[in-house]
Amino acid sequence: MIPDPGELFATHRVAAGGTVEAARQALSEVFLPVDFPAARAQGRVAMTLNALDVGRVTCGFMQFREQVSIETAEAENYHLDIPVNGRAVMRAGAGPEIHATPETAGVFTPGKPVRLDCSAWFSQLSVMIPRDELKLELERLLGRESVRPLEYTGELDVTGPGGRMILQALLAIDAASAMEDGPLAHPLARLRLEQALIQSLLFAQPHNHSTALRAPAPDPGRRPVSRAVELIRADPAHPWTVVELAAEVSVSARSLQQGFRRALDTTPMAYLRTVRLENVREELARAEPGTDSVTAAATRWGFTHLGRFAAAYRSAFGEHPSQTLRSS
Repeated sequence: MIPDPGELFATHRVAAGGTVEAARQALSEVFLPVDFPAARAQGRVAMTLNALDVGRVTCGFMQFREQVSIETAEAENYHLDIPVNGRAVMRAGAGPEIHATPETAGVFTPGKPVRLDCSAWFSQLSVMIPRDELKLELERLLGRESVRPLEYTGELDVTGPGGRMILQALLAIDAASAMEDGPLAHPLARLRLEQALIQSLLFAQPHNHSTALRAPAPDPGRRPVSRAVELIRADPAHPWTVVELAAEVSVSARSLQQGFRRALDTTPMAYLRTVRLENVREELARAEPGTDSVTAAATRWGFTHLGRFAAAYRSAFGEHPSQTLRSS
């Protein structure tokens, strides 16, 4: 069972109130138009809502004290609802019911309204990804344009590898959101967090393109790999992703991954991480005492998880980054 992560994005409170109208307005502004038909007579819905944008992806945490039924308008984007506490019955259009718990989440595609019947003290993590953003990422990964719209199966096993990967991405965003001038304030780091969440959903949950994503990629040869290396070396501070590099060298993302493995025995992102580590080390080695910090230098080069950064730095150079800074 996945441990209860508690209230997420607490530093990004959007609403905390008790009226139906306030709850409707808050959820409609953050996600999509909703209604609380069963609560209209009482005129109150005790709801807490936290939310923030990570690039074009919206992440939220909501909690309701009493039992509540929610009806949404027809969704324009992809939505992921992961219960944290309590239970809910979720249903998109006339589709099958999803009995959602902290072990079972709901994934909803555009084009259908959704109804949620939630227990008392129900809380969930909600993610909204624009349909164009998800489709573009899929096209880049497959190396072709004009693919059919993504159609997901409704239930997501949160306890499986894919579900845990998505939850870990959300926990990383939560940690970043609590840091003043942290990763979310830096375009490169923010893009990496957004990318991690989008790709987690593409690979974690079965859909109509899953087979194509798992198919072996053709070998691109050495020239695209060499060109990608040149691009990384020329501008390692750029927020490179595999799909962007692949587009720059005119191959699919999977082909570029395959080419890096065969030519360099690594991956594009691992190679980029190595280059960035070298740049951090150079900065720390020539820093004036008291004018810079390890955290600032690491964040400038796109390292959002300082613990993993420190471990990678120590593995690469045989010393802690703070030792390099002190010796400067």
